[in-house]
Amino acid sequence: MSITEAQLDAYAVLPDEELSALAKQGDRDAEETLVKRYTRLVRQLARPFYLAGGDSDDLIQEGMIGLMCGVREYDADRPAGFRTFAEICIRNRLYSAVRAAARDKHTPLNQSVPLEIPFFDGQGSIYGGMAGEDPQDLLIGREGVQDTLSHVRKQLSEFEAKILGYYLDGMTIREMAKAVSRSPKSVDNAVQRIRRKAARHLDSGGISKG
Repeated sequence: MSITEAQLDAYAVLPDEELSALAKQGDRDAEETLVKRYTRLVRQLARPFYLAGGDSDDLIQEGMIGLMCGVREYDADRPAGFRTFAEICIRNRLYSAVRAAARDKHTPLNQSVPLEIPFFDGQGSIYGGMAGEDPQDLLIGREGVQDTLSHVRKQLSEFEAKILGYYLDGMTIREMAKAVSRSPKSVDNAVQRIRRKAARHLDSGGISKG
């Protein structure tokens, strides 16, 4: 039996932690509600990675796997709330994907660089979840990231700059198109132009390792 609209409304108002508990008990509707609730967060965390010659959907897919792990493994007895735990799971999955791809120089992910400053804890690991890993093996340093954003934004038109902001906020092409009253094709073209400008900056050696 498919879930009714009333049931959907009931799930929609439940807190994350309760939905996670239901999902762990096998409630598929609770699991689906949580996944839908955090799909945009997955896009926000995956978007900053520029995939030179690759497809951003690859990283979004990896992020969704991380989200599913968070839904199924969250423990309410831990001090962290569900959102914090889910974000750790998503980020770790994304960085693991980049690290794995870096071992294969022919893989597009090997050319990934972040377009936002990554969140590190005091030990250099991502929220403490990747102890022992050197983030500089995967990521451009904070100064380099800031330089990338500064350089690229200077080359963007007003329209492209607006699209970049929406893009990094995790909006879909259709959502961006509606926000700027343009066609999805026009928005997609702007995203591709932004990527090409970032790629040219990278190819020119304009980024220094942090």
